[in-house]
Order: sequence, then structure tokens, then C-alpha cells
Amino acid sequence: MDSLSFTYELRTKIIFGAGRLADLGQEARPFADRRVLLVTDSGIVAAGIADKAAEALGRVGLESSVFADISANPRDEECCEAAAAALAFRAQAIVGLGGGSALDTAKSAAALVTNGGRVKDWEDPRRLESDPLPVVAVPTTAGTGSEVTWVAVITDQEHHYKMTLLDQRIAPDVAILDPELTLTLPPGITAATGMDALVHAIEAYTCKVANPISDALALRAITLIAGALPVAVKEGGNTAARCDMLLASLLAGLAFGNADVGAVHCMGESLGGLYDTPHGVACAVFLPYVLEFNLEADLAKHASVARALGTGRADMGEAEVARSGVEATRALMAKIGTPKLRELQALSRDDLETMARLSAEHVCSPDNARDIGYEDYLELFTKAYAE
Repeated sequence: MDSLSFTYELRTKIIFGAGRLADLGQEARPFADRRVLLVTDSGIVAAGIADKAAEALGRVGLESSVFADISANPRDEECCEAAAAALAFRAQAIVGLGGGSALDTAKSAAALVTNGGRVKDWEDPRRLESDPLPVVAVPTTAGTGSEVTWVAVITDQEHHYKMTLLDQRIAPDVAILDPELTLTLPPGITAATGMDALVHAIEAYTCKVANPISDALALRAITLIAGALPVAVKEGGNTAARCDMLLASLLAGLAFGNADVGAVHCMGESLGGLYDTPHGVACAVFLPYVLEFNLEADLAKHASVARALGTGRADMGEAEVARSGVEATRALMAKIGTPKLRELQALSRDDLETMARLSAEHVCSPDNARDIGYEDYLELFTKAYAE
């Protein structure tokens, strides 16, 4: 038997709890003594959350400026504009406040301020030459886990695909997770971001580069999501469900950040890059199909996924339990209103072939639980679109 060997790294200080947004100023203060750029989106500004963040910064003497021109899928140009805003304001640190789009924009902008160029210039596998500006991440959705990862996914508008900025130094210095910030999320966004977290956890657990720490975090995340997501979608003000979902999103981020994702993300990002489909929805629609495809790669792990989802009886064999997990994901998606692929986008055969090619070329494809190539992806896209 091969000896166990793995590496797990965590650079981010994590602060979790209701009302912890109030700690933003004191957590940002070690990185800045004058000015902080607040990178967020128009919805967070309209909800008054950006004002609360600015107040917390102001209480320790920090002046803040707001950059809120961010799309649902952040774009290269927006990251450049955020970096320019940070330079013009002479910001010493950046606070990312919002969903994954705001956090990834903040991380990318922090890198561009000190390294120059555009996101495309630093696309994986190239690494940064200089440390980014310090970043404090404050998620307002329970989905991406971007507050603890060293990945930023940005849309290349010119070529219509999602590119990855990957460097350990872009992981936020501090993450502040306050469940109260998620209480007013609409059901649709709650469902989409929650499925994003579930995909992160399942792919982190089943991918080829999983490790014992990522496994433990991912399984706990799956269990939390299975219980809390339907409640959070139906009862947005349920504080216990919101707390469980934000914790699950964090754990899933900690899992895949030190493992990887797989074919679901390759397919979801191919769809999102072409059609600007929200990331959580774009990934969710493909989850059951990829799970079914991957079963034979590791029945034991997929059976564990099924049990974490709350399915599988003691009298079932391992293969039967694993298959029940596929149906459990379908049932969960139906319960929370996840749309089908055909309901999202009218696609032609050429679209399916383009997305299959992009998926096969995706940086995460080699780490999928089961070996997968262009023809496999095309079959999965076709199957998902046919239903």
C-alpha cells in the first residue's frame, strides 16, 4: 500500500458569527491606516450592507470608497476598472463584500494593483510576481467559498470563456462570515448558490486529488446542505438554516481549495462563459449527469456522498447506495426549483460541441473522478439538454 502523502494549506483567518460584520474595521486596520476600497455590487449597495461595512471601517478611522460595477459573472474589464479605482483612491487594502462575483473581482483587482496588466496576463498556469494588496472577504451568499480560496474565475469577454487566476497569494487575508447578511437573499439566489456549494463539496470529495482533510470538510458540508438548503429556500429568515448554509459553503470552499473540482464545473463554466448563465445554476443542471457518469470510478466514495445526502438503506449494496445519491440530488433540485438546461438556454448542436470542447480543455477536467474527454462531455451535454 502506498504511504499517505498530501499537503493542506490555509492562509486565511476565519471569523464566523452573527453580527461579526461589526468587526470589519478592526480586522482591516492591520493592513491599512488610511484608505480601503470596498468592492461590492449594486444590490449590496441598495440593501444598505455597503453602508454598514463603511461604518465599521470608519469607526477605526479608515476612509472607504465603493466600487460596485460588477456583473453576475465578473469580467476582465471590471477587474481592471476595480484595480484602477484602487490605485486612484490610493487604497492600502481591498474589502470584497458580496457573492462570489464581488469576492473574485476583489481578489483579481488586488493582484492587478501590484502586478499590473490584465487578468488574462496572469491566467493559470502563470503565477504572480508580487504580493497582491491585502484583501478582507465578506461573503453575503452561501455558495462560492471564495473567501478562503486562492482561485478567481473571471469571464474573458472577447473569447467568451471563463479563465482562472490561480495563486496562493490571492487567498484573502481575512474572511468575515456573518449569517445575518444572508437573511434577505431571495429564494432563487439561495437555491443557486446553495447548489454551487453542494457541487463544490461533492466534487472535492470525489475528485482524484482529494485528501483526508478535504474529505472530512466536504462530507460535513454535504450533510449540512442536505438538511438546510430546502429550509433556507422556503424560509429565508430561518437563522439556523442560514447559519448552516454559510458554514457549509465555507467548509466546501476549504475542501475544494485544497483538492479540486471536476467535470460539473468544467461544464458549468463552459455554459456560463458562452451565455453568462449564473454560475450556481450553470453547475447545478449538470450535477446528476456527472454523478451518474462518475459512479464507477469509486463506488465507495459515491456511496458516502449518498449517505451524507440522507439516502441509502442498510440493506442496500454499495452500488445501489451510490446510485441512490444521484436520485437524491435530483429530488433536492426539484424541491428547491432548480431549472433544467432547456429552460435556461436554447442551444444548437454547434453549441453543445463548443461546450464539450471547452470542457475537455478545462484545467480541472484531469482531476474529475473518472477519466473524461470530448466525446463523454458531448454525450453528457446532449443528455442534459434532451431532458
